[in-house]
Amino acid sequence: MTKKKKVVVIGGGTGSFTVLSGLKKYPDLELTAIVSMADDGGSTGKLRDEYGVLPPGDIRQCLVALSNSDDLMRELFNFRFSGGSLTGHNFGNIFISAVEKMTGSFNDALKVISLILNVKGQVLPVTLAKVHLVAELNNGKIISGQNEIANNHLVSRFGVKKIYFDKKAKANPEALRSIKEADLIVVGPGNFYSSLIPNFLVQDISGTLIKSRAKKVYVCNLMNQYGQTDNFSVSDFVRGIELFIKPSIFDCIIYNKTFPSRELLAKYVDEGQPVLFGQVQATDKHKYIGTDLLNNKIPKKVKGDTIQRTLIRHDQDKLAKEIVALS
Repeated sequence: MTKKKKVVVIGGGTGSFTVLSGLKKYPDLELTAIVSMADDGGSTGKLRDEYGVLPPGDIRQCLVALSNSDDLMRELFNFRFSGGSLTGHNFGNIFISAVEKMTGSFNDALKVISLILNVKGQVLPVTLAKVHLVAELNNGKIISGQNEIANNHLVSRFGVKKIYFDKKAKANPEALRSIKEADLIVVGPGNFYSSLIPNFLVQDISGTLIKSRAKKVYVCNLMNQYGQTDNFSVSDFVRGIELFIKPSIFDCIIYNKTFPSRELLAKYVDEGQPVLFGQVQATDKHKYIGTDLLNNKIPKKVKGDTIQRTLIRHDQDKLAKEIVALS
C-alpha cells in the first residue's frame, strides 16, 4: 500500500478553505490545516468578547472544507442568521464555541466536531493562546485587533513598522509536530497582515518550518487589498512573508497570470487591483509558476454576512492541480 503524502496548509479563512477543498479530492494525500487564531471580526469577534472562547470562524471554514459529511451538514455549519439578535452569527461558529465551553478544551472540541463532520485529515489551531493582533505603522499609529488592521486603509499609506501579539503565543504542539512530519507545506493565499503573518508570530512556528525537510510552497494572492497591500507584486508578497520566517524559505511560488473578466473587475473596483508579477531581483532563487488560477464564477453574498469578502477567488481545482504536481 502506497504511503500517503503529508500535506500541511498554513493560513486561515477563505484562502485555506479553497486550497483544502481542492486537495481533499486527492485520496493519496493526508491533509492538515494549521489555522491562525488572530480573527476577532464579525460573528467570531462577538463570541470571543461575550464568552471568552478562541476564534472559531477560520477553523470552521477549514473543517467544512475537509468534511466528507453530506451537503446538508456542511450547509448547516455555514448557515448564517439574518434576523433578530443572532444576525451575522454563523451556526458553525456558535456550535464550535458551545463544544469548547462544554469540553473545556478547544483541541478536544475540534476532535469531537471532526467526528461529527467526518473530516478527512485534521484542523489545528496554530496556538491555544487567546491573543490579539497589534500593528504599529511607520507614522507611529498603533492599531489593535485583527479586524481593525484588516479594515484600516492607513496600513498601505504609511506601511507597517511592526506587527505583533498583545501577549506571548506558544505554539500548539500538534501543529509543530505536523510541520515536522510534513512532506509538503503550503502557505497562503490569504489576507497578508491579518491571516498569514499571525501564524508566524507564534513561538517556534517559523523555526520549525525552517528545520522541516518538506518542500515549501507559497500561493500568492490574486488581488491586492485596498489600503493594505496596494501595488504589491508577487515578489513583494514573497519577500514580505519571508521577513517573518527566513529569506528564500520557499522552494516554489504559485501565482496567477491571467486577468479577471471586466465584469469581475468592475464589481471589485473599490477593493483592490490584480497582483502583477513585477520585477524579480537577479539574486532571487525562487521557482515561480504562473498559470491561470481564476475562478470565473462570482460567489453569491451570504445573507446575514456583515463582512466584506473577496469576490475574485482562486479556482480550487486549478490550484490543487498545481500543488499536487509539486508533491
